[in-house]
This record gives sequence, C-alpha cells and structure tokens, in this order.
Amino acid sequence: MRDPLERAWHWLHAYALFRRGRELELMHRAMGFATLSLVTLAPLLIVVAAADPLGKGGFAAWLVDGMGLSGRSARVLTDIVTPPVKVIGTTSVWGGILLAVFGVSFAGSVQNGYERIWGLPPGPWHRVWRQATWLAVMTAYLYQEVQNRHQFQGVERIAVSAASGALFFWWGQHFLLGGQIHWRSLLPGALATMVGLGGLRVFSYLVFTPLIVDNAVSYGTVGIVLVVESWLTGVGFVVYGGAMFGRWFCEHHWWPRAHT
Repeated sequence: MRDPLERAWHWLHAYALFRRGRELELMHRAMGFATLSLVTLAPLLIVVAAADPLGKGGFAAWLVDGMGLSGRSARVLTDIVTPPVKVIGTTSVWGGILLAVFGVSFAGSVQNGYERIWGLPPGPWHRVWRQATWLAVMTAYLYQEVQNRHQFQGVERIAVSAASGALFFWWGQHFLLGGQIHWRSLLPGALATMVGLGGLRVFSYLVFTPLIVDNAVSYGTVGIVLVVESWLTGVGFVVYGGAMFGRWFCEHHWWPRAHT
C-alpha cells in the first residue's frame, strides 16, 4: 500500500500546493482581505446599493444573498446592516470620493495578491485605472447576482451564478495582471474559485445561519459583525486559494510552466 500512496502523492504534487500556500501566507492574506472588505469596500457598496433604482433591499440584500442566509438569520442581519434611507442625500462629494479611493485600495490589495501568486513584480502606480475599472465591474457583478435571485430559481440560478462568477474571476485576474498571464492559464483558477465559493455558501447556510441568530441574542451587533468578518475571511481564502490552485494545476497537471 505504501508504494501506490507514494506514487499518488508524487503525482498530485500536493506538497507543492501546501508549500505555496505557506509562502503566500494564505490565511493572513485572507484575514487582510476580510478587514479591507469591511472597512473600505462595504461603505462604498452601501452607497451604491442605496442608489439602486430597482429597490431590491440595498446592501443588506447583497450580503444576505452572498452568505446564502434565509429566514430569521436573514432578518436579523438585515436589521443590523440596513443603512439609513437618506444615505445618498447625506453623502457629500468628498465623502463619495473618499469611498471610491478606499474601494480602489481594496482592488489594489487583490491585485497585489494575484501578482504574488503568479510571481510577477508589482504593477506601476499609474495603472490604478485598472483597479478602478475592476472595482466597477465587481460592483456590477454583485448587483446582478442579487437581481438573479429574483429572476431565476433552482438549477437556473446556480447555472447563471456559476457562469457569471467564473467569467468575472477569469477576466478579473487577466485584467489586474495587465494581460501578463495567458487566458488559458487563468481558467482553472477561475473555476476553482467558483467551486470554493459554492462550498462556502453551503457551509454558510449550515453553520452561519444558526450562528447569526445565537450571536445576535448573546452578543448583539458585535456578534453579527464577527460572523460577517468570518465569512469574509472565507471569501478571501477562496479568492486567493482558487488562483493559487489554478497556477499549481497548470504547472503540474495541465501543461508545464503554462504561465510562461
């Protein structure tokens, strides 16, 4: 039994994937992703969602949909994170500019993570337009995800969400990396990211749904924020881990040194 297991281990090159995750400090980077999401990205998305002309529930609906919540847990989270009705009217021009700058800093962090994963030097500062464009497309992607919740159900919803998500993460890596990595080398990472997000959604439904209600009773608002922060950490782990898996898969199982 030992020889077949050793051959399988060497064929999988699983240790190479583990070593790359350790070098990338994947968990620390995922926690940084969660913190930036909550501090810099969430305020921007709150303002954008509040301006939604279709009025589908605002940022709370976006978050509930992303976490796969329903029932009482969805209502509890909605009550906590729903912004004031006049949030747009009370947002000044400078406030809007600052929110956009904070959002771009989040996009820059994601870009830096992708560059580290593919072993590329940091992009020059004047390519900040790429980060701003990626941020706008990501906002549009999240918006259409919430709209799909009202347009599609069951298998149709899963198919549409999986296709749109794979396209976004496929394009997003290529765009933030300035086209330095070939499209075909980025496809496995995009698919792995969507598989990971699907698994995270199931985990969130099974674990976070009851946990939100319990934390709301025990700790109030702070407990809800901790659950959301934990979920965002999982999202960051999947986003970076999916891209890292994509590179590992290309190098060891698709075509050698595909990224070159």
